[in-house]
Amino acid sequence: MGTEVGAHIVWDWNGTLFHDNDAIIGATNAAFAEIGLAPITLERYRALYCVPVPKFYERLLGRLPTDAEWELMDGVFHRHYTERRVRCALTEGVTDLLAGWRSAGHSQSLLSMYGHDELVPLVRDLGIEAHFLRVEGRTGPSGGSKAAHMVRHLAALAGSVEAARTVVIGDAADDAVAARHAGAHAVLYTGGSHSRASLEGVEGVPVVDTLAEAVDEARRLAA
Repeated sequence: MGTEVGAHIVWDWNGTLFHDNDAIIGATNAAFAEIGLAPITLERYRALYCVPVPKFYERLLGRLPTDAEWELMDGVFHRHYTERRVRCALTEGVTDLLAGWRSAGHSQSLLSMYGHDELVPLVRDLGIEAHFLRVEGRTGPSGGSKAAHMVRHLAALAGSVEAARTVVIGDAADDAVAARHAGAHAVLYTGGSHSRASLEGVEGVPVVDTLAEAVDEARRLAA
C-alpha cells in the first residue's frame, strides 16, 4: 500500500504571490516608449494582456512586433522591471496563507515565468522559500506559455504530488491553460495582470478576488 498523496498548490509568482502591478506597468510603458507606443493604464493592460506576450503587443500595435522590436522591448522591459521591483512586496496575507496550508499537512510549490536566476534569491530574501517543495522560474526565452513548464514541474514532483489533487493558483488565463495541460485544477485571482471579465472567459475555472478565497477553493477542488 502506497501512502496517499495529499492536496498540492502550484503558486504563480508575478501578480499572485508577489504584488508587482506597478513595476509591470512602469516597465511595460518604458518598453512601449522604445517603439513610439503611447503609455497604457493598468485597466487597459488588465483588459488586453495575454500570453504569448508578442500577441499582447499585437493588440496594441495592430500588428505583431518584428523580431528586432520584440527583442528590444523585452530587454527594456526586464531592465526597468528589475529597477522597480525593489519597491514591491508580497501580496497581503501571503506569509500566513503559505504557513497555514503547510501546517494543515498539504504541500505547495512555485512555478513562474519570471527568470529562474532572479526568482530564487527574491523568494529566499522574502523569507518564504521553506514553504515550497520546489521553486522554479523560467529558463530559456521569455514571453511564452507556461503549459510545457507545468508538465515538467509536476513530473519533477512525481511521487509526492499527483496532478489530480493539484491546484494551480495564478492571475492569468494562461495559468488555467497550463493546469489543464498538466491534468490539474486551477483557480484564478483578480489581483494581478487580468481583469475579472477576461478571467471569467475561462470556462469551468473559479475566479476569486483574494488569495484566501483561492486557498479555500483549492481545498475544495483537491479534496
